Amino acid sequence: MFGFEGYLAVSNVGGEQIEGTTLRVYVYVVKQGRPLGPRDVTRGLQLSSPSVAYRHLQKLENANLLKKDEHGEYVVQKKTSLGGFYWVGKSFLPRTMFYFFFFLGLFVAEAVILGIHLPYEKYEEFVFFGLGLTITGIAMTFFLIEGVKALKKLKNKESD
Repeated sequence: MFGFEGYLAVSNVGGEQIEGTTLRVYVYVVKQGRPLGPRDVTRGLQLSSPSVAYRHLQKLENANLLKKDEHGEYVVQKKTSLGGFYWVGKSFLPRTMFYFFFFLGLFVAEAVILGIHLPYEKYEEFVFFGLGLTITGIAMTFFLIEGVKALKKLKNKESD
């Protein structure tokens, strides 16, 4: 019903389509944080040959996401969000994880407010707070599940 089909979908950057193996190569290079050649990428992602890695590295260079250094290795030129994922340090997180953390903060704030007011609340107000906590908890759980699914899908694509 509420899938994550939009994740890892096509992202058009600099006229280049970034998806599938090209996206995996980009994420790998960014996470490594050092210059990499086609052989490094081939070994790291277990691609069939260095020429396959080279083709994807060139695609990323054409999209201005990577650039070649003086030794012919590729370094990150631009760290950008792609396919519904965003960079936080060296982690590539799906958008839904940010929603999860928002609702988690809201849930904690509501629970603290309820805890402070619990001795003074009437039954009707307690039901209101309980309903708010329930709705926030459901939203938080939904976004956590979707975020974990998207992370697993990215992980599976990285290990293919």
